[in-house]
Amino acid sequence: MKNTDLLHETYSALSANKARSGLTMLGIIIGIASVIAMTAIGQGAQNSVSSSIESMGANLLMVMPGAARSFGGPAGARGGAKSLTVTDASSIESQVSNVTAVVREVTAREQVVASNGNTNTEITGTEPNYLSVRNVAISDGDFISDQNVTNSDKVAVLGPTTMTDLFGTDATSTDAIGQTIRINGMQYSVIGITVAKGGSGFSNADDVIYIPYTTAQRYLSGSTKYLSEIDVQAASSDAATQVQTDITTLLMSNHNITDSTKVDFNVLNEASIIATASSVTGTFTTLLAAVAGISLVVGGIGIMNMMLTTVTERTREIGLRKAIGAKKSDINKQFLMEAIMLTFIGGLIGVILGWLISFGVTYFGILQASVSISSIILAFCVSAGIGIIFGYYPARRAAQLNPIDALRYE
Repeated sequence: MKNTDLLHETYSALSANKARSGLTMLGIIIGIASVIAMTAIGQGAQNSVSSSIESMGANLLMVMPGAARSFGGPAGARGGAKSLTVTDASSIESQVSNVTAVVREVTAREQVVASNGNTNTEITGTEPNYLSVRNVAISDGDFISDQNVTNSDKVAVLGPTTMTDLFGTDATSTDAIGQTIRINGMQYSVIGITVAKGGSGFSNADDVIYIPYTTAQRYLSGSTKYLSEIDVQAASSDAATQVQTDITTLLMSNHNITDSTKVDFNVLNEASIIATASSVTGTFTTLLAAVAGISLVVGGIGIMNMMLTTVTERTREIGLRKAIGAKKSDINKQFLMEAIMLTFIGGLIGVILGWLISFGVTYFGILQASVSISSIILAFCVSAGIGIIFGYYPARRAAQLNPIDALRYE
């Protein structure tokens, strides 16, 4: 049998009962679309997490108070525990090599009041190097200066979300700069507005107010000794691991700690956080794809069921073909081709549907889904594999039919 004849016979057989063929392909379509969409969403989530972490700063190490408990962060971090001091930051700055910048931070969450509104937001006491270390840019006005830090000036730089909350949705940077806000009962002058970075909830980098860290120590934390966090920028990504080790050794010496299991601080490496987060989201993506892949098995069983039914219905046809000279291989090829064609067409439609779902997720701003070429190739390979695996037994059964018995079949 020629290939053109084989394709023609396959088309005729499948189009003879369009409804059944369509319903049989539906399982494959749903399965492939689910795998494509779930993989794209998982990959998008992984990229989003990595981008969010990388946006915190390049070659960043975060030194936080409290002993580490898990990936979620150290116990008592961000101001809960008091074990990091200004002296620790100065020691890192002067004694650890391959360090580009060190930033002292004092954080608190306070109610902030302005003339047109109020909000509860994070107050970050910091210093000028914060801009470069944390990839923050100024939209209008100025950032905190060394003079502001030295004098413990009551000046504030607002994130765009905080500016909107305090001065209204119609307020511009020009309207906000020069205004006075009240933090913990004290008046602060707004000197600048940062460029929007994006985010939501507690991770919103735009919903924040920056003040000098010395001012935060004096008026918010009540201690001029302790810090909530020390940010360290390594000279390069290659040097980050060594810098992390050197910081740990130095602070253990400063805090008179000899047992590494009893440290009262934690050094987080941005690269390690990204690797851990990528591993978690990668596992999540695999799980989603595996769950979606179950429907492919169900679809394959549906194809096998339909092909077995087709063999039964076309028993006399098979007997007639064998009687006029068709070989077992010809019958085998014909029925196997029908199964593969069903899965191939279903796979193609499934890929298109999966891409449309991913596009919709991205278009409506739910998540930045990312469809990879490898997932599409995998989908087609899986489709062909299902056609061969689940179509082989019905095709073999058809090829093994005795032509005389087949012709007598009613």
